[in-house]
Amino acid sequence: MNILPQPIFNIYALSRPRGLGFGNDTPTGAWINESGSAWGYMLADARQRSFSYAVFRRRPDQVWTETHSGSGFSTKVEAYAELEAHAKESGSIAIPPGSPRRPLLADAEGRTPSDVFRSLARKSHHAAAWTLNQLYLALPRPDPNWASDCQTQGFHTRLWEAHLLGCLREQGLLVSQPQESPDFRVEDDSGQVAWIEAVTANPSTPYNHYNAPPSDMPVGREALFFGPAALRFAKTLGNKLARGYNELPHVAGQPFVLAIADFQSSASMVWSREGLIGYLYGMGARVAEVDGLQRAEPVHAEHLLDESQFPAGLFADARCTQLSAVLFSNACSISKLYRVPVSGGAATNGFRYTRCGEFFDRTEGALKGIPFCLDITSEDYRSLWPEGYEPWSAELEVFHNPFAKHALPMDMLPEATHWFDQDGDQVCRSGYETSILWSKTIVNRIEQRAPTLENILHGKSDDEVDS
Repeated sequence: MNILPQPIFNIYALSRPRGLGFGNDTPTGAWINESGSAWGYMLADARQRSFSYAVFRRRPDQVWTETHSGSGFSTKVEAYAELEAHAKESGSIAIPPGSPRRPLLADAEGRTPSDVFRSLARKSHHAAAWTLNQLYLALPRPDPNWASDCQTQGFHTRLWEAHLLGCLREQGLLVSQPQESPDFRVEDDSGQVAWIEAVTANPSTPYNHYNAPPSDMPVGREALFFGPAALRFAKTLGNKLARGYNELPHVAGQPFVLAIADFQSSASMVWSREGLIGYLYGMGARVAEVDGLQRAEPVHAEHLLDESQFPAGLFADARCTQLSAVLFSNACSISKLYRVPVSGGAATNGFRYTRCGEFFDRTEGALKGIPFCLDITSEDYRSLWPEGYEPWSAELEVFHNPFAKHALPMDMLPEATHWFDQDGDQVCRSGYETSILWSKTIVNRIEQRAPTLENILHGKSDDEVDS
């Protein structure tokens, strides 16, 4: 049996119904057999001074399934002996009756994959391909077309569902897919339940996302908050709300959440976050001079910058009480798929992965973020998070609706950044000390010169760039 490093075990463990939620128990080790067909982990219960284990084996369609578990062992040696014996059993396990065989993500079955899906075959992206497959296999009950969509024109829609699963199970939530819609039912240890529907903001005119030149950021802060990005978010969220998911019998009376990721134009996730805030709260910011210093000052708008005068401020009044919150991440990308394992110690295959962008500046009235440019395998980067590697939830934000009929409890997503109303002011509470406003990840060979933030911002890098 080979030892599974903690960060890599944490990816395998996303196949558990509660992911990294182990209750009062503490993982004390994880192992995988020589063939890679089975893995297992051991837990310690400090209160009872005992140990337990669980073993997962592959089905013929590669889905991991827990096959053996045991508890009450007085020593690690005893628990490990049981774990090892079951993990060494050969062959795959049968697919349960009534469960469909999951298509292999690597098998296009005669379809022509999209360029962005094919990019996963690049040597520099092997860690991303492996991680995406693990997330796909961890989904409780994916749509029958999940693999074919991911391979072709639905890549980003499926990528967001996979990313979201990582965020949810990383925080120990019981994630299931018992109904066709919404996408996920989540439940925490205390029994609080919410339903989440994943949606992506897509371009009005389709384009090839792979290696597309970055789109232009709107000029001026008013356009940034209330311009085309805000309008695209408004239409996307509006279309989902019109489907009445909150009125479904299995959802009624419980928090309903829309989780949105942005793909409306090439690299738009670098700058579109402000548009979501502008639409949801009808609020932006401008530069003002206060006591001789430049500060950010809030501005309000009732309409977006569009001929139709689309209303702004979905969460500014009681017009949308059925929506509890909006989840958002500006990091749903291929680069996220390799940053998580590589920052945790996965092989780099002779490549350097450099992430550059801006940290959120928590100084009151700050106008800009704090620039950074770090090798993701460096101690400086890994130490940004208490896990010692980049977590899935690092960029996850929750925008709460103060008028929601069924509020989403903030403690359901403790590792996210929460925006909520407090005595009429928008307050931010972050699960991590480090928050990243935007970033780009650059991949180049070790022997090449490391990129700089200045060159990246001015488009002078010839390396692979992932937003």
